[in-house]
Amino acid sequence: MSSVGLLAAAVGALALVALCDLFSLFAGFRLRAVIDADGGFVTAPQQAYAAAASLYETAGRYQGMVYLPCAIVFVVWFFRMRRNTGLLAPDRFRNGPGWAVGAWLIPLVNLWMPYRIALDMWGAATLLPSDGERYRARTWPVNLWWGLFAFSLLFNRYAGTTYQNAETPAEIKDAVTQYMAADLVHILAAAAAVHFAVRLTGMQRLKVMEGPYRSEVVKGASA
Repeated sequence: MSSVGLLAAAVGALALVALCDLFSLFAGFRLRAVIDADGGFVTAPQQAYAAAASLYETAGRYQGMVYLPCAIVFVVWFFRMRRNTGLLAPDRFRNGPGWAVGAWLIPLVNLWMPYRIALDMWGAATLLPSDGERYRARTWPVNLWWGLFAFSLLFNRYAGTTYQNAETPAEIKDAVTQYMAADLVHILAAAAAVHFAVRLTGMQRLKVMEGPYRSEVVKGASA
């Protein structure tokens, strides 16, 4: 599959993850509304609560079902981009191409090493300045994506632990609220991942076609 095809697959997978997160948000709002009805969970109709809780659990299962396939597609795209950008500027990389896959699989290491590889790819795909220009690679799309992704991952685990340990109506409501906040951050992280992936793929293709240095056309377009 071409880089553009992999990019389209990764964007589609991220969109599917975001849709499942939106469904989880809807189910969370519904569950909170049932808990708040008539003064709380104890007096709320048990049938309504059971239906809302079942919908919320279903939303969680959908999230789990789509997350792994999406992660696989994204990592395959990530590896392909590492290989392609490595051909453009091999001296900019601190690790071999295999780490573009392995970095995601090692606990704790996967909290920072993929980010370093992404920064290396971004720098390798950035066009070099023309004579007299100052070299400056703006890396905010990488920073935004990774910051939101890492935070959503940790926040989701914390919210999951809180939800599992919740017993009282107030605890259940607070746990659902935390899960909803985590879902919202995850949606933002998916959007940031799409932006990062599209930008990086475009930069890589432009550098292949235009050469390593910025042309006047590229400078005018960026201005």
